[in-house]
Amino acid sequence: MPATADTTTRRRTDAHSLARLHREHGKALQGFLLGLTFGDRHRAEDLLQETLFRAWKHPEALESGAHASPRPWLYTVARRVAIDARRARLARPAEVGPDGLEHSPADEDRTERSAAVLDVREALRSLSSDHRAVLLQIYFHGASVCEAAEALGVPAGTVKSRTHYALRALRELLPGYDRGDRRP
Repeated sequence: MPATADTTTRRRTDAHSLARLHREHGKALQGFLLGLTFGDRHRAEDLLQETLFRAWKHPEALESGAHASPRPWLYTVARRVAIDARRARLARPAEVGPDGLEHSPADEDRTERSAAVLDVREALRSLSSDHRAVLLQIYFHGASVCEAAEALGVPAGTVKSRTHYALRALRELLPGYDRGDRRP
């Protein structure tokens, strides 16, 4: 009675043939897959198992007699399995372990930052124009003491003292914002 497509697809490679296949070609396939996975032994073992699983599912490929050895077919399958696995890995986001989640940056709360900006602007408006000008030069323009002194037309010592008193006034106006960040 001729085998129909339905009975052919249900056939599987028997356990003894599969064990022989693994014994004869497993080490060579493992070495081949190690090269394709850049030495990742675990991934190579997984790919080897998938290759042998496909050999188990397709006994007709091993019995075709087209080749003296099933090794070329196994290498082709192994290579395609490795390519498919790589494409699948690249198509999904990288996996993150539990340690990575603990060290991930928290979402920035822009509401609090916006409120802080408004508070600082209001506090700066309440300073004298001399104190505000010094802070703008030093903290917002990034000028050195000497550069600020030159831009404002005052001695460097005056810039230092105005900066000191302006920051002290801001600390009083913004008590919840003092984090100990002081510029020398």
